[in-house]
Amino acid sequence: MEHLHYTIQINAPQKKVWDTMLDEETYKQWTSVFNPDSSAESYVEGDWDEGSDIKFLGKNKDGTVSGMIGKIQESRPGEFISIKYSGEIMQGKESIYGPDELFFENYTFNEKDGGTELIVDINVKDEYKDMFNGMWPKALETLKQLAEK
Repeated sequence: MEHLHYTIQINAPQKKVWDTMLDEETYKQWTSVFNPDSSAESYVEGDWDEGSDIKFLGKNKDGTVSGMIGKIQESRPGEFISIKYSGEIMQGKESIYGPDELFFENYTFNEKDGGTELIVDINVKDEYKDMFNGMWPKALETLKQLAEK
């Protein structure tokens, strides 16, 4: 298992960065880099409230859906959100992780230098490390552009 850490400074207030990150329309834009089919949109089923079940999905070129199954472990609007993943969906089929597989994604929003420092901490399967190291910086740069508008 690999722990990955990303940070970006965004010249916008914490609330605006939070709203831009989680809003349905802007979420589709900044997460598009994670979708294997660049013409398809990423989307969320569920909500961002603490304790909620949530799925992060995108369509594949063959029309099937792939993504992640999670639960919002902690949510402090404008400050912090933590997602624990319990499984994945590959080509429309759900696969639940074993008890030793604890994957998470944490987002921390800090007021800094008149804007927001966004910190992303995730842990992933080893085989996904290079893929995420290529995708996350692009996604965060897109989020930055959207939030600074």
